[in-house]
Amino acid sequence: MKKIMLLLIAVMGFTAVTMAQINVNINIGRQPVWGPVGYDHVDYYYLPDIECYYSVPDQVYIYRDGNVWARSRNLPRRYNNFDLYHAHKVVINGVDRPYMMHDKYRREYNGYRNKHDQIAIRDSREERYYVNKYHPKHDEWKKDHRDRDDHGRADRGQKRGWDRH
Repeated sequence: MKKIMLLLIAVMGFTAVTMAQINVNINIGRQPVWGPVGYDHVDYYYLPDIECYYSVPDQVYIYRDGNVWARSRNLPRRYNNFDLYHAHKVVINGVDRPYMMHDKYRREYNGYRNKHDQIAIRDSREERYYVNKYHPKHDEWKKDHRDRDDHGRADRGQKRGWDRH
């Protein structure tokens, strides 16, 4: 009986680990191309230079407008000259509405203001970022993946005999 219990616990543990690995959420294709490379999943970016946030799932900027937090698809006009591609971005995951703890993030990441030390997704040569529809090589990636069958092999008609003479 003890062996059966140990086996059952081992199987349940393996299943839990497997399920955890399957449930990893990858959102590279939804991240903006100005986001930094190296992250398979991002909930929010904090931009220390302008003290605002970007929600990747909602694809909106969150910034102070007077005494309230405003949300918009575009940065406000006062940030027209801000360079998103070269500014430092802080990735925030697992926190709902991080802007509600703004004082904490401002203090913690103030040292990253005016740093230009990250490679943007747009400038990456890693193929995994080509899935992003705004990456310069997305069209090449899309064409390559459209031409693949379920087994990952190029399917250009040979299977159906189109190239036979």
